[in-house]
Amino acid sequence: MGKFKLFWKNNGIGYLFLTPWLIGILTLTAIPMGASLYFSFTSYDMFNAPTWVGLDNYLSLFSDAKWLQSVKVTLIYVLLGVPFQLAFALFIAVILNKGIGGLRVYRAVYYVPSLFGGSVAIAILWRQIFGGNGLVNNILGKFGFEGINWISTPDTALYTLIILMIWQFGASMVIFLAGLKQVPVELYESAKIDGAGSLKQFFQITLPLITPVVFFNLVMGIIGAFQAFTPAYIVSGGTGGPLNSTLFYTLYLYQKGFTQFAMGYASAMAWILLIVIAFATAIVFATSKKWVYYQG
Repeated sequence: MGKFKLFWKNNGIGYLFLTPWLIGILTLTAIPMGASLYFSFTSYDMFNAPTWVGLDNYLSLFSDAKWLQSVKVTLIYVLLGVPFQLAFALFIAVILNKGIGGLRVYRAVYYVPSLFGGSVAIAILWRQIFGGNGLVNNILGKFGFEGINWISTPDTALYTLIILMIWQFGASMVIFLAGLKQVPVELYESAKIDGAGSLKQFFQITLPLITPVVFFNLVMGIIGAFQAFTPAYIVSGGTGGPLNSTLFYTLYLYQKGFTQFAMGYASAMAWILLIVIAFATAIVFATSKKWVYYQG
């Protein structure tokens, strides 16, 4: 029996089952990515044939004030939103891990915002909550404070979206909760005998043992935050306003590609974003050797 026939006999069925996935990865991912890479070196408006321009699209980015603003807005969103979201998710997970009654109900209630947090409906609701006559200002009014239109004020608009991101802590919380369940109870019992308080137990037992979970949530949070789009699009009406204060990177990419039809420029932006996400993820992986603890 030839080598090919032997290989097919041993692996053929497996490759047949993989065929739908291979077709999908080629047609929906690999080919579009290759086309995007090519367009990033061209001037292309989707109606005329692309014209090769070399690195012009990439070089033009650094003299584009709106692109620089979108980078700034996105970095603030990532650097503030991700840590606060993880901290809040861990805080709630620790509370739920205390053995309180109705854990399943609380877990479901806290997870619901993660299911709808990125939806158009929630973004619209968020605009109403932080609007001039919204819920936040009504509550402030009860205490004698005069509110502002948080969504329409450049100094506060971005932070309302960061609050929305933190509110979507449910997925991270569920993963933290699963990690907390794996911490051996015997360690807490020994620590109590030695006189360690709750705070000391958390920082010397709980946190070190769940660092792999923190690591996973951190990587997923960074990747998701860099790609945030829907909240900024809905809250600002697709403009990134007021005064570009909510001009997320992906929103500006969308504007260049699908409203201004500068698809070559948008493709260059997409590849820059891919490189930045890969770089940020690589940094987290590189530093993980210093702070992630694996048992065994």
